[in-house]
Amino acid sequence: MENKSYIVNRPIVNLRASAQAMLETNILRFWQERMVDYRQGGFYGRIDGYNVLHPDAEKGAVLNARILWTFSAATRLFHKMPYRILATRAKDYLIARFIDRVQGGVYWSLNADGTPLDTKKQTYAIAFAIYGLAEYYRATQDSAALQVAIRLFKDLETHTYKSYIVNDKMVNGYVEALTRDWQPIADMRLSEQDENGVFTMNTHLHVLEAYTNLYRVLKNVQRDDVQGTKERVERQLRTLIDIFANRIFDPATGHLMLFFDENWQPSNTHTSPGHDIEAAWLLREAQAVLEKNEEVNKLSRRLAVAARDGIMKEKQWWCYAEAVVGYIDQWQDIPDPHYLNLANAAWDFIVDHLVDHEHGEWYWSVLPDGTPDRSNDKAGFWKCPYHNSRMCIELIERCAQRTKTATLKE
Repeated sequence: MENKSYIVNRPIVNLRASAQAMLETNILRFWQERMVDYRQGGFYGRIDGYNVLHPDAEKGAVLNARILWTFSAATRLFHKMPYRILATRAKDYLIARFIDRVQGGVYWSLNADGTPLDTKKQTYAIAFAIYGLAEYYRATQDSAALQVAIRLFKDLETHTYKSYIVNDKMVNGYVEALTRDWQPIADMRLSEQDENGVFTMNTHLHVLEAYTNLYRVLKNVQRDDVQGTKERVERQLRTLIDIFANRIFDPATGHLMLFFDENWQPSNTHTSPGHDIEAAWLLREAQAVLEKNEEVNKLSRRLAVAARDGIMKEKQWWCYAEAVVGYIDQWQDIPDPHYLNLANAAWDFIVDHLVDHEHGEWYWSVLPDGTPDRSNDKAGFWKCPYHNSRMCIELIERCAQRTKTATLKE
């Protein structure tokens, strides 16, 4: 597994080749060789921080949908059959096992044998299923996958999107979770670390991400039967940008607020710098896909500035992956070397401290003493080939685009 060809000197040089080497030799190879469950179907649910496989671990919808997105994006980028085979495996397993054929939506988790375990409907998980299926369509033009994505979009809009008037003001958003049959549920949390909010920043960010990808593909589908859906996705994508600008973003601090009640009142002042920098570029991506001059650039810039110090303190794998993309995105918008330096520093930290050069993939985080955090998973319910593979794919694509104008030197 050991291959350090993606290690680069400071400052970043040969960025495209470095990102591709990291993606293919460190990340994708790990998931290809270690995580395919040939015995019970789909993919295993867990490898711990000591690289020990847990074959009977539960299988999460978010993990499977992120695997689907990752290998679909790799298929689209590289056109390699092994990636397409695994993308199709993830797509088939999601549709066969995670989709609730009776009530709609997706189950939150399965037992290792593929039978339903937790059947609640978490908006976050359904959004990732849409995200992955839309990417599979981008890679393969599989109309059946697109139809499932559209059906899940309609499930979200029918059951989780709420719009009502409170004190003469419109309140709208996507509720965090519901029961299997779409009824109110007492505990709506994504995890034990989260608060029990009706509306959350995190879920809205990934609905935005999913709808951006779905609209990206629907724009190019010229069929009468999807025209109404295309218009609804566009409308809701604009609504999500508005929610971020006017509900979730805190103009006093430059951060995103995290948890809200049914009237969009924040429950505390906690922040998440990793989500700030991720939102900074995802909002700009949504704007670009809409092909409209939405006023998000100033908001994006403030988020990028507010996120900087917190990311460096947290030292978690996903925060650093998003920092690389987010600050490269800022630099490409305004070529201030400060942003390139921040991206460069995040990349260097990843290579020096987070990458497992021997066994593949990345560690969850770095402990205060500088050693890898092995108490958290290398692959699992929340540790997926998504933030890090997407970072590599974004760099590869952005390099290819920018070298045409000689702005980004490879």
